[in-house]
Amino acid sequence: MSEDKPTETVETAPAEGNAIPNGKGHDPGEDITASAKSPAAEDSGNPPRTENSAVNLPESQEFLSEVEDKNTIRFTDFEGKTSFGMSVFNLGNAIMGSGILGLAFAMANTGVVLFLVLLTVVAGLSAYSIHLLLKCSGIVGIRAYEQLGQRAFGTPGKMAAGIAITLQNIGAMSSYLYIVKSEFPLVIQAFLNVDKPAGEWYMNGNYLVIIVSIAVILPLALMKQLGYLGYTSGFSLCCMVFFLVSVIYKKFNIPCPFVDFVFNGTASVLNITAMDPGGEENPACIPKMANLNSQTAYTIPILAFAFVCHPEVLPIYTELRNATKKKMQHVANISIAVMYIMYFLAALFGYLTFYGEVESELLHTYSRIDPYDNLILCVRVAVLTAVTLTVPIVLFPVRRALQQMLFPNKTFNWPRHIVIAIILLTCINLLVIFAPSILGIFGIIGATSAPCLIFIFPAVFYIRIVPKEEEPLSSWPKILAFIFAGIGFLFMIMSLSSIIIDWTSGSSNASSGH
Repeated sequence: MSEDKPTETVETAPAEGNAIPNGKGHDPGEDITASAKSPAAEDSGNPPRTENSAVNLPESQEFLSEVEDKNTIRFTDFEGKTSFGMSVFNLGNAIMGSGILGLAFAMANTGVVLFLVLLTVVAGLSAYSIHLLLKCSGIVGIRAYEQLGQRAFGTPGKMAAGIAITLQNIGAMSSYLYIVKSEFPLVIQAFLNVDKPAGEWYMNGNYLVIIVSIAVILPLALMKQLGYLGYTSGFSLCCMVFFLVSVIYKKFNIPCPFVDFVFNGTASVLNITAMDPGGEENPACIPKMANLNSQTAYTIPILAFAFVCHPEVLPIYTELRNATKKKMQHVANISIAVMYIMYFLAALFGYLTFYGEVESELLHTYSRIDPYDNLILCVRVAVLTAVTLTVPIVLFPVRRALQQMLFPNKTFNWPRHIVIAIILLTCINLLVIFAPSILGIFGIIGATSAPCLIFIFPAVFYIRIVPKEEEPLSSWPKILAFIFAGIGFLFMIMSLSSIIIDWTSGSSNASSGH
């Protein structure tokens, strides 16, 4: 097989469609990888040919699979060097965001059983969505979300996908830096044991977020390959595991009902018991299995967006060593399963600690008991570290989307790579520093772009890209894709309705942190 391939590769590489297997009866990704390995080994001793090929390769095609890059697979930017474990770390880190801090609040407003059902459904839908993306990618040999949009609907499809990715991920990065801005000064204040800051610059969140962006985020964002961030992703996930372990530990060390911290210390001597005087358990300390109230509608978007990682899936697939569709699906399934377990445990033990008193941001609730608790202080540092190290992961798809939209036929260029990262971080920092409240704006963006990226785009791309000869519109896979797109529109309507109701109901809901 390897003796016949080099000539065929050279002839068919420019014609993307001709080089792709038809996808019937086998895994296209496996064919792509297998056919790419032998030429790479044979051409590795021919640097001039490799360099010329790499120079002439448009940047939009550098993001595609090895089919168009068989001769240069050992030397291209995205040749697939990242191990399976590092890919799991990167995708898991892309899934794991600041949303884990609000899941206990979500459980308080749905009940334990209903929350578990919703979390299970959303995790399953997310895995199915990734399956649709990988199936489309395997058929046409494309591993860039925007290029799938172009293949399905032309330039409008590419622009729609690029804009949705840009808006969604800029919103995510802004939310992470808002956490840095709000939590970092409190950490420094607690470390220095200062009750009332006098305006010191090192306790100013605006300065701190700039320092973190320049010193930590920018160097990581300038990495040439996403796979190199596997180590920081692994450390970030370790920080969130520490957060989870601390939440579980605190459940058994905080009495119910708890009493708010009082600076004169009188609260610490009160007799707190979970029992009523009659010996019956306090109703406030009984978990609810199912709960429906005015806040329940907010938990559905929270859970739906808890598994948003789809813009990062195809870049991680591109850099996966010996990539096949089946192997990447395993990466996605493991990442989603691990996050599913962590999400449920964090929500469960956070809820069982505070019950109906849990706030929309879990760490704030712990501060009500003791703002100088050393363990919670360490947890704050861990969460800050985790969200900071997640920003570069989220920035990569935004830069890629901008390059696909603005410079589709340009080869890789270091100055452009660096300038886009600097401009993005600058804009996000300005947004975080000067916008008094962008919650509503990002609420609208999240309610529209996230359902598109998770549900609608993968489904409609699948319907358009998979040939009718292989799967007619009346086939079950296509029918399921139609249903999946409908679920996306339903989520969008529910999310937008929640935001509109929140705006029209006055400041009561807005002040509660949603």
